[in-house]
Amino acid sequence: MEGSESEAIFDSLNLNPQLFINETLNTVDDLLNDAFDFYLQEASKLLKIDGTDRSQDLTKGVNYIRDMIQSSSDKRLAMWEKYSLRHCFTVPEGFSLPKSDELPGSCSMVCDTRSDPDVDSELDSLRDKLTLVGAESDKLNSELKELERQSASSGHCAGLINEALQIYEDSSMHDMFQEMVQTATELRVKMQKLNTRQVEKMEHARAERAYNSVTDYFTVNQEKGLFNAKLDDLQEFLAELKKM
Repeated sequence: MEGSESEAIFDSLNLNPQLFINETLNTVDDLLNDAFDFYLQEASKLLKIDGTDRSQDLTKGVNYIRDMIQSSSDKRLAMWEKYSLRHCFTVPEGFSLPKSDELPGSCSMVCDTRSDPDVDSELDSLRDKLTLVGAESDKLNSELKELERQSASSGHCAGLINEALQIYEDSSMHDMFQEMVQTATELRVKMQKLNTRQVEKMEHARAERAYNSVTDYFTVNQEKGLFNAKLDDLQEFLAELKKM
């Protein structure tokens, strides 16, 4: 690139591609050196080998790794430098800077365009339209937010109503179930009482029949007594008791 047309063009624009590349390479070298210095320092702290023979071994090992990475980095950066100088910082063939006598005319043309009253009026009209559109957009946004707020409020109310209905339905079913359980319990208690009364009534009737039979037997056989009763009479009396 040195002494070429591209260099002359960049110099006329006060640009120096080679200086940029050199600064980039120096920055990469500084970062690499700082990184390995920090690595060596932290490794020494973690291993606690400062001032010992192992510290020298660690330094040799780190320097060896640094040299390997530095060598690979230098090769890649050298290729990047060549590519940049040949392709990135080379102007197209036939490119030339505008001459100094062309600049006033172009500036005059731009100035004339900027000072055109028709263009200014159109710009003012466009600004007014943009202002109106902005105001309408703000109004629409406000209405949209209000609709969203109302929709959210309606949805919240509907949710509350559904929740209340669900609670009411659940409560009604629960109350109905509790009522059925209570009714069944009361019916069972009444049936138990009725059965008890029937049993007691039957036992009472049986006892009364037995008492009447004994009373009748002794009434009929007052003179004979139980000890003087015949065997047939006693068997008949026992048979009557078993039937009760």
